[in-house]
Amino acid sequence: MEIQLHGSAAILTAFLLLLSSAVYFISIYNRLQRLRHGAEATLSQMRVAMKKRLDMIEQLVDSVKSYARFEREVLERISGMRSRVASADPIELTRIEGESKGVFGNLVAVAEGYPQLRTSETVMMTMDAIKGVEDEISRHRYTYNNIVQNFNTILDSFPSKYVTYLVKFGRMDYLNFEEDELRRLGYLTTEEEGPKRPEVGWD
Repeated sequence: MEIQLHGSAAILTAFLLLLSSAVYFISIYNRLQRLRHGAEATLSQMRVAMKKRLDMIEQLVDSVKSYARFEREVLERISGMRSRVASADPIELTRIEGESKGVFGNLVAVAEGYPQLRTSETVMMTMDAIKGVEDEISRHRYTYNNIVQNFNTILDSFPSKYVTYLVKFGRMDYLNFEEDELRRLGYLTTEEEGPKRPEVGWD
């Protein structure tokens, strides 16, 4: 009788361990899925905001090109960035961010050289709108990187990393818009310089 009781206790203990492991597995898996969906939703918002900024940069080009010679290549670059942004991953979004900032910075420099543009309500309103969208992009980047940090922390933690190994979840990439990433991509050349502006071809 005593042996049967010990056997039943062992079976019950094993069952409870299996049950708790299953609950833990499901809990971690669901949490990771929520984080992945949240990251993708934030990336989608980021892509929409970056496309909106590119549309506004194109409008700004239209406003300033009557005052300065304008090369067709710039519009083609803006159009290319707009088509890429729709399906861009975090690494590609970082490249687009650097390119678009370079083009916008060049346009600002051109506008500052023409008194008519500095006093143009349309130009100033477009520039302010672009800066507003940049603030929106910064907020999305902050949210996305927080989600990625939480996701990657779970992947690196014990014992949750065994769950992630079983379901084959890999680490997520951050949105690196900071100076180190821009320097790696060639948009910064020294510690003192700001983003290097692509050649736009103004007279």
